[in-house]
Amino acid sequence: MTRFRVLLSAVLFGLVCSGFAVEPSAPAKPAANATVLPQQFAGWQLQGTLQTSKDPATADSANPAILKEYGFSDFALGMYTREDGRKLTLRAARFADASGAYGAFTFYKQPEMLNEKIGDQASSLNNRVLFYRGDVLVEALFDKLSVMSAAELRELASSIPLPQGGARNLPSLPTYLPKQDYVKNTAKYIMGPAALEKIGSPLSAQLIDFGAGAEIVEGTYRGSSGEGTLLLISYPTPQIATEHFKRIEAAHQPNASQASGQAAVVDMGAFAQKRFGPIVAVASGAISQSEANALLAPLHYDADVTWNENTYFDKKNNVANLLWNVVVLCGVLMGITVAAGFAFGGVRVALQRIMPQRQHNPEDDFIALHIDEAVQKAQQRFSFPSQPGER
Repeated sequence: MTRFRVLLSAVLFGLVCSGFAVEPSAPAKPAANATVLPQQFAGWQLQGTLQTSKDPATADSANPAILKEYGFSDFALGMYTREDGRKLTLRAARFADASGAYGAFTFYKQPEMLNEKIGDQASSLNNRVLFYRGDVLVEALFDKLSVMSAAELRELASSIPLPQGGARNLPSLPTYLPKQDYVKNTAKYIMGPAALEKIGSPLSAQLIDFGAGAEIVEGTYRGSSGEGTLLLISYPTPQIATEHFKRIEAAHQPNASQASGQAAVVDMGAFAQKRFGPIVAVASGAISQSEANALLAPLHYDADVTWNENTYFDKKNNVANLLWNVVVLCGVLMGITVAAGFAFGGVRVALQRIMPQRQHNPEDDFIALHIDEAVQKAQQRFSFPSQPGER
């Protein structure tokens, strides 16, 4: 019976340990290097195989450095055909996050393009359609357009997987651009000096200081005598923004000079600047000084706290599910304890009824302390004489 109790204790200990050690397996994550272009969609069938590369020069041989600034990851090229003989060329570039895809979209978008409702944002010019969804930028080139071309691309966009967590968030800086007198499709989101130099800017990359974590959005605005540029520069903190605001102000002075011999601020007519929160705004161009000041007037900073971390509301990370599992585990352990008690006592009773003649073994008895007998023996051992003369 002693061996039975040891075996039962081992089984119960193993059940308890397994109940706390076993965890549900985490859901499988999609492969990071999986291609974003499908084999077929909306009646289009891939011809041959996809051409893939992680070299930005393969995606754009003229602007590989700019793609690197936007966080270029990989590129895919595919040729598609339909049964009616139409052909379609798809070029897809994936970036580290949605901000990179959005920035590249604004870089390649032209003012003469028409806005479309495909993916997160889209623009088209004749048979060329440019759109992005999540962290993927897609260029579609049709040999012949049809009334269903936009719907076909919408089906393609819906099949592109979205990034997880904060990589899905778009930058908030472009939302600060005023809408009044804005020239359509001129907003450019810039993340490095190569793109800044390509599109042109009233400020140099050295003065903006991308090494301090600067991000830029630039838009064009109509004035009474021409067009002006509004440049919004976002820094990580208001303190860093204040420091760079003073640098820009000092560089715009008439006698300001640079060690490199190049002007830090390009003289483009009117010039006005303003800091609001961690953002520095600069208005310049072929507009009047009053119009430059008017561009800056409506700008103000709203501090919004955004929780962009994935909370993973699944079975593994759900507190309610954890508590329910604890309750179930306690119930199982209680049931095992009760069943073991009945089994242990029932076996003894059954053995006594079935085999009453069985010789009694003292080792089969329950453990008993016999406290009353121990107390009597202690009193007898340590008792003192009742009379003073007794020893």
